[in-house]
Amino acid sequence: MIRWMCAYTRMDRISNGAIRDLVKVVPIEDKMREIRLRWFGHMKRRSVDASVRRCERINIPKGKRGKGRPKKSLEEVIREDLKVVRLTEDMAQGRRLSRDRIKILDRRELAS
Repeated sequence: MIRWMCAYTRMDRISNGAIRDLVKVVPIEDKMREIRLRWFGHMKRRSVDASVRRCERINIPKGKRGKGRPKKSLEEVIREDLKVVRLTEDMAQGRRLSRDRIKILDRRELAS
């Protein structure tokens, strides 16, 4: 989308990283990680009886798996995200610390 907004095509042979630097946008993976971890922190700070936390107790039925590599569960993805930002599940309880570690500043905010 950013390539299209800048009127570049793949034929121009400009890397995605160069275009993101030009527009001052962070990679989408980082922003998605930020959003997932913000939700995780919100969920962990709620009481155990809250409707948000009920999804932790859902049992996924075991059945015949399809071909190929199995899909990652939300739990596995969150665990990997926590490793990347060097947080633990207990640290997610502290809102200020977790927000400081999770927040991805846009390059526009850094330039200001």
